[in-house]
Amino acid sequence: METRPESPRPQGAPRWVAMHYRPAERTWRAAAESPHRSPVLHALGEMTQTLRARGDEVTFALWGPKDGDWHRFDTPLKQAAASRPAPEAPAAEPAGLAERMTGRRHQVLMSGLSKAGLYDLSPEDDATVRALAERLDEAAVRRVAHWLAAAGAR
Repeated sequence: METRPESPRPQGAPRWVAMHYRPAERTWRAAAESPHRSPVLHALGEMTQTLRARGDEVTFALWGPKDGDWHRFDTPLKQAAASRPAPEAPAAEPAGLAERMTGRRHQVLMSGLSKAGLYDLSPEDDATVRALAERLDEAAVRRVAHWLAAAGAR
């Protein structure tokens, strides 16, 4: 079992920084940084989804200001970096436009969850999001995503 070194503290004045561990290179690199926390958390969620989709290992450290100095915060990523199994296909595949619209509603819900700070979803969570995307219309999905984004802004 490989042990990875602790994330190094970023250089410079304290700001929000997401550090990503690259196992192939055995290094930590800054993946996102901003004077504000929410853009870094949003980027962290997007990167997590992308890396998991590729089957890559996901390890992040979140650094930010606290009392005028650097502080390492817990990341919202809680699960191991295992790749998710592909969801089962529904019995009747929707045709062209309907399939794209369901995919779009799924994307909107995932974005809302990401803005609410929920980046690392279990396969059961993903199945629930897919079920919502299939059953709700576009207006309802946008409203739910708005509620999630508002909750994440607090």
